[in-house]
Amino acid sequence: MTQRRLLDAALTGCTIVIAADRRAGDLANALERRGASVYRAPALSIMPNADDEELMRRTRELIAKPPDIVVVTTGVGFRGWMDAAHENGLAEELSEALSRTLFVARGPKAHGAIQQAGFVADWVAESETAAEVGEYLLTTALDGMRVAVQHHGSGADGLDALLSTAGADVVPLTVYRWGPPPDPRLVERSVEQAAAGEVDAVVFTSAPGASEWVRTAGRLGALDALRERAARGRLLLASVGPITASPLESAGVRTVQAERGRLGSLARCVIAFFAVGGDAPVLRTTAGVVSMRSGGAVIAGEFVPLSRTAAGALGALFDGGGRVLSRDEIAASVPRAGQNAHAVEMAVARLREALRGFELVQTVVKRGYRLAVEEHA
Repeated sequence: MTQRRLLDAALTGCTIVIAADRRAGDLANALERRGASVYRAPALSIMPNADDEELMRRTRELIAKPPDIVVVTTGVGFRGWMDAAHENGLAEELSEALSRTLFVARGPKAHGAIQQAGFVADWVAESETAAEVGEYLLTTALDGMRVAVQHHGSGADGLDALLSTAGADVVPLTVYRWGPPPDPRLVERSVEQAAAGEVDAVVFTSAPGASEWVRTAGRLGALDALRERAARGRLLLASVGPITASPLESAGVRTVQAERGRLGSLARCVIAFFAVGGDAPVLRTTAGVVSMRSGGAVIAGEFVPLSRTAAGALGALFDGGGRVLSRDEIAASVPRAGQNAHAVEMAVARLREALRGFELVQTVVKRGYRLAVEEHA
């Protein structure tokens, strides 16, 4: 008999891909503690700060001619800048150059990094957006003022152009730069598995990473399958915020966004989606409430592990919502079944064996199979 265990973690049976490089370990640990199987497939890599010659060239410019204002958009970016200056022997000179500078922070993380470096933040954006930072700075006469703007990896927040138009002498600082993915084949695999139903969620922490993942999906011809699975709630594409989500939504892929732009909030967003009462789709059946996972199914609060073949068959029946499915329709979701009716019958037989004790799958003579969904559902 199939061994079952009480579902004591919301993500039991879920396979989750983290399409990020930076701090992916922290996020993976948070999800794994709730029962998920996690693997990392960073869509882009990050260049080391100390090796960025352009950053050091502009740092020396700021030492020679200190800025009136420094805009800090990310905590990790500002700390990276300070670390890079230290590794290049410029830390003391930079600290002296910035000793009389006004610091503007885009949110509490940037604020904390400013304090950690020994400076004082003169203003902090409550909304944590570049737009609010820009609005605040435009209340000051910027004509002739020297403003250093520390950007995130993509540098596309609109502040440089806005401040330059207002007359400021803008010095952009892109502290970490994006490079190609460490393993392009791993990124392709994450797209293919997400489209095929072998992954329950893909998590994104940066807009450039999300954009590269979408480009890979388009190149592989997987976007339609991703759109369809995400629209039905059978695939969660979760992002740390609206900027990160924008490449996915521009491609017509439904996303879920963390309430706050934090990794902890992103982890809670994923957990809440699959938890009891969350947004993951469920069916009321004669055996109890059923929800799907790539590694099996949760039935009446118990997780039942399933093979890939059995999970494919049950997933097709689940998506049918109680409708009778022909063998050909089920075959499309069963690995290596093709149009082989016998392969589908074997898959259903194995599924029933795995579900022993749960009478979920019904045979409709000469038509196919259906789930025992309660009529009132």
